[in-house]
Amino acid sequence: MSSFFKSLKGKISDSDSYDRSYQPPLQAPPEWAPAPEVSYQFGLHNEASSDEYEAAEAFCNAHPLEPPRLLASEVVDHIDAAGCRAWGLERPRTSRFVGFVSNPGDTKSCELIVRVQTARECKDTCILSNLPILAGLYDVQGKQGVYYEVQIVDMDVDEGGFVAVGTACRPYPDWRLPGWNRLSGALHLDDMRKFFEDPDGGRDYLPASQPFTVRTGDTVGCGYEFGAGALFFTYNGMRLPPAFTGVYLPRAAHDVYAAVGVSGAVEVKVNFGGQLFRWKEGNEWAWRVEGHVGKLGGTGLVDGEELPTYWEASSSSSRREW
Repeated sequence: MSSFFKSLKGKISDSDSYDRSYQPPLQAPPEWAPAPEVSYQFGLHNEASSDEYEAAEAFCNAHPLEPPRLLASEVVDHIDAAGCRAWGLERPRTSRFVGFVSNPGDTKSCELIVRVQTARECKDTCILSNLPILAGLYDVQGKQGVYYEVQIVDMDVDEGGFVAVGTACRPYPDWRLPGWNRLSGALHLDDMRKFFEDPDGGRDYLPASQPFTVRTGDTVGCGYEFGAGALFFTYNGMRLPPAFTGVYLPRAAHDVYAAVGVSGAVEVKVNFGGQLFRWKEGNEWAWRVEGHVGKLGGTGLVDGEELPTYWEASSSSSRREW
């Protein structure tokens, strides 16, 4: 373990002794601003064409962001019954995606996690979760945040294999990797650069003096902390510094989805909590996705006014039937 990770571990251990009952005074969350790190013009390995960038910009201009939605009662009931297993990934409809997505409940194997495997012919694709991990119209109920993990089963960067882990809002151009376009943030595992609405080469997540590489068997987690509006990542159970702070605010304005980017031949396991997380704190109720729906927050609706549910506002052909 490098001195950088050892220093992080020491800080985390020291923090375990603080009084968890203490609640700091409420303060306005900081506004998001680009990180001060050096911004790269080009990616280290994966580089999209200017035509794809322009097509993505046209897509975002033509398709406004979906407003936050209420979940239909049957979906809430399913979450109550299945817990985190209600979350999965939707198979992209683009022909660029060459591979398969297997969600809990898809087979008789009683899988508790999501499996994604792609072929070498697979091009840049963003795969979104079927349900939001951050649902803007629901009260956080004292929770600290939400969290999920991705284990790398196979990713050969030298052969064009590529994985990105992050978040996005709908609709998002599925031929673009997460972090490249509107309201999307991600860590790209080929060069360990972080991206938030960054169509160029991203920024170094950790200091250049402390490089690290994700290999087969490693696990990268993605978390969002409500209080600071902070998007952060973990590496093999170690929480890393915030990648971006002040994003997805105000929280009630967004439904945010897990976003996994793939390209080339890769295989990953995506865990929304069906198995123990490597980041131990993520196993606490304060971070689990299924505890984030049920009690409505302030919706701003006039008395008697009804808001379309998430299910009603979505295309039935692209959603999983419960």
